[in-house]
Amino acid sequence: MVTDAGASNGTFALAAHGLSKRFRKKVALDAVDLAVPQGSVTALVGPNGAGKTTLIRVCMAFERPNAGSVEVDGVDPWKHRGEALRRVGYVPQKPAVYGGLSVDDNLAMAKSLHSGFDIDYARRRLDQLAIPLDQQAGTLSGGQAAQLGLAVALGTRAKVLLLDEPLANLDPLARREFIQVLLDAVRSEGSTALLSSHIVTDVEDACDRLVILGGGKIRLDCLLEEAQRNHRLTDADSPPQGATAVGSFLGKGGKKIMTLWRLAAADAADGDGGAATGAVEPASLEDVVLGYLAAGRGSAGLQLN
Repeated sequence: MVTDAGASNGTFALAAHGLSKRFRKKVALDAVDLAVPQGSVTALVGPNGAGKTTLIRVCMAFERPNAGSVEVDGVDPWKHRGEALRRVGYVPQKPAVYGGLSVDDNLAMAKSLHSGFDIDYARRRLDQLAIPLDQQAGTLSGGQAAQLGLAVALGTRAKVLLLDEPLANLDPLARREFIQVLLDAVRSEGSTALLSSHIVTDVEDACDRLVILGGGKIRLDCLLEEAQRNHRLTDADSPPQGATAVGSFLGKGGKKIMTLWRLAAADAADGDGGAATGAVEPASLEDVVLGYLAAGRGSAGLQLN
């Protein structure tokens, strides 16, 4: 694992230490160490089956780890579940809404279950999106239902937001609107978000940190800008000077094998990638993700949607 997980103020909204989880013979999480700084928006990226949902469910005390520990805003959810859950807003992949109730009745239901639920705040968020409060939730579009689920999570005024692939089933416009509402809330409230996704382009403009999870292991953990600045891509056997090969994968169109290289610290700081004789290109965020996941699988043919 390559990591740069330190927060400038030394505090973390979410921290995992040696976290492991098995389901019979399948290893879902393998000695995961993770530290999400307060106030950040972190992308948790990986293919289906990488362990993203398991990690979030352990943080919510929905799944008990086999080893290691986790803290949410400084609270162990397995020792103090109620206190930890009061600090978390959770958005699952499939919106958890009651289709037979109106939108406003869904908010009222949330208020009855959470004493600190700010129903007026949730209503304002939905009003900004022109989602009628009297509309039956079962008639909402996929994007509207996702926004209702997000409004419920934001209405808890939780310090930590855990979002488990909420964009997976949304169309491009609905995904863009969802991300914008999330960013507005995080910036105005000073909360922290961990956004799980296997769609790299959706999180590229939304997040400031990147965590790549593959095969239950953290493959990379760093600032988003560092992920691109510290890597280069080449289709030739002539790496940037002093660079270390990460992994190889099929390029676009499937005609070339591309290799991702991690630059030496000095070359990354210079911004030129060091001297090279081959065709060296800047690495996109998708290239970085593909390179680390390919390395984790030992496959040159890995693709990520």
